[in-house]
Amino acid sequence: MVKIVVVYHSGYGHTAKQAQAIADGAAGIAGIRAQLVPVERVEQHWHDLDDADAIVFGSPTYMGSVSAPFKAFMDASSKSWAGQKWKDKIAAGFTNSASQSGDKLNTLIQLAVFAAQHGMHWVNLGLLPGNNSSTGSVEDLNRLGGFLGAMAQSNADVGPEAAPGTADLRTAAHLGRRVAEATLRFALGLERKAA
Repeated sequence: MVKIVVVYHSGYGHTAKQAQAIADGAAGIAGIRAQLVPVERVEQHWHDLDDADAIVFGSPTYMGSVSAPFKAFMDASSKSWAGQKWKDKIAAGFTNSASQSGDKLNTLIQLAVFAAQHGMHWVNLGLLPGNNSSTGSVEDLNRLGGFLGAMAQSNADVGPEAAPGTADLRTAAHLGRRVAEATLRFALGLERKAA
C-alpha cells in the first residue's frame, strides 16, 4: 500500500476542506492510503511523514506567504532534512486565500522550494486554466488558473460550510489523484529498478 500524507494548516477551516478533498482524491486511486495531519498535531506524526511515499503540503496564504504555524512546521522539519528522510519522495502543494489572487503563487513557490530543499519530486497541477474565456465558468476546474499547485478562494465573510466552492474542491481532488498516480508510477519504477 502506497502512503500519502497531507500535512496542512487551516486557520478558519477553509484550507482543511481543501486538504480533505486532496486526501479523498488520492484515496480514490486503488493502492493508495491517504492520511491527514494538521500541523498542530505534527509532533505525534513525524514518523508518518518520514515513512510516507508522498507528502502534500497545504497552507492558507496569509500576507502573501504560508501561515506562521505552517512556517513553524517547515522550520521544525530540519531533523528530517538533516537525515534526508524525505529525499526522493513525491511532493505537491495547495493553498487558499480570501482574494482571487491574494499572492497565492508566492505560497506555492515557497512550498515547492521547501520540497526541493528536502530533495523531493514536485508534482504540478497538470490542468489548463479554466474560466478564462467567454465560454468559461466559475465552475471550471482550475478556475483560478494555477499551474504549480491547487489554488482555492474563500470569501473572507463566509465560513468553511460555504467555501471554498465546488470547483476549487474538485481541483484539489484532481491534484490528489495526480499525486497518487505519480507516486504509484514512481514506486513501480523503483521496484523495477531494484529487481
